[in-house]
Amino acid sequence: MTAKSKYDHPSEESREQALQIAKAIQRPGQTKEQTKLVSQGIQKGIEIYKKQQKAKARELDKKRKKPRSVSSDEFDKNLNSNTPIVIYKQNLLPWVLLGLSWLAVLLYLAGNE
Repeated sequence: MTAKSKYDHPSEESREQALQIAKAIQRPGQTKEQTKLVSQGIQKGIEIYKKQQKAKARELDKKRKKPRSVSSDEFDKNLNSNTPIVIYKQNLLPWVLLGLSWLAVLLYLAGNE
């Protein structure tokens, strides 16, 4: 048998929340014992939810604390490797064609007036 720590016991706040929810969904003719069992089930659900949220928060915190950038040594090593460096150059042809088309439209409109 394992010893229970203080963390195994639900907080007073979660007990009160569970009891309020159980009373809110109580059916006519339901006994106090049944309401108490429903309250305990809700209380366990609240505790499980809280544990899951704490685990998610820990994981996010671990990811946030990991270094985001590559160190300079690794960058230099990658730079000296035999991989080709890709340089993107903007082509001027589409811009020239766009300018000419606008000029043609303006000349057409000026000629029709």
